[in-house]
Amino acid sequence: MKMLSVLAILMTGGAVFFFVLIVFGIFAKAMEQYQERYVTTSASELSDMFLFIDGRQLTVLSVCLFFLLGILGYFLMNPVIGGMLAIIGFFLPLFGVKMFKKQRVRKFNVQLVDALQAMSNAFKAGLTFPQAVDHIARDSTPPLSQEFGLFVKESKLGVPLDEALINMGKRVGSEDLDLVVVATNISRQLGGNMAEMFETIGATIRERFRLEGKIDAITSQGKMQGIVVACMPLVLGLVLNYMRPDLMEPMMDHWFGYCLVAAVFVMEVMGMFIINKIVSIDV
Repeated sequence: MKMLSVLAILMTGGAVFFFVLIVFGIFAKAMEQYQERYVTTSASELSDMFLFIDGRQLTVLSVCLFFLLGILGYFLMNPVIGGMLAIIGFFLPLFGVKMFKKQRVRKFNVQLVDALQAMSNAFKAGLTFPQAVDHIARDSTPPLSQEFGLFVKESKLGVPLDEALINMGKRVGSEDLDLVVVATNISRQLGGNMAEMFETIGATIRERFRLEGKIDAITSQGKMQGIVVACMPLVLGLVLNYMRPDLMEPMMDHWFGYCLVAAVFVMEVMGMFIINKIVSIDV
């Protein structure tokens, strides 16, 4: 009997060991693919925004936020909230990179309007295209000064102006800058009044900003309604938990309550996504 017990313990331990080994291998493979597909792309986007962060640092940050938010949610609330916070924490750095890039492009577009007017004035004063860009790069602020300054350095190192403009458009990821790049390259190859062209493009972008502001003002009520409707179940749940904890505790002590909370969370996220798609109008 003792031999059978020892054999059963050894077999159980071996099965657990191999199971942990397989799970660890799957997790390591998933982390490797995650780093190759998403983290490396985010690190490349950060380098394009002059923020030089290694992909491994983003991976470590994602894992740390995963465990930190998961543990806080588990001890302060319940396992379901802990799991949700852990998933949010894992993807939070990538979401931050996307938001930072979006804000940077928006600021660049605003600066680009004034830069186009300044370039038009520089052409009227007799400056060449590289001289006008160099003048704007020295007098402006980031991010426009960074991108124009890198364009000037590339042109001084022997990169053709057309290629340097295309490289700048790929780095920034702005539709307005892509329009300027295409128009500038065509004008330089075929000839034309570049001062008038920059004035026209600047006026077009400025008018688009005006339309976007008007649309945002009209759709702001719908966006606020979506946020209020999405937050209402959470607020009501917290109020009921404060007023009648005896009614809320049984739901959090059963698997059906966890499934119900997860279903409500998923439906709220889907509702916010649908409302955001309805009120988002691209100009």
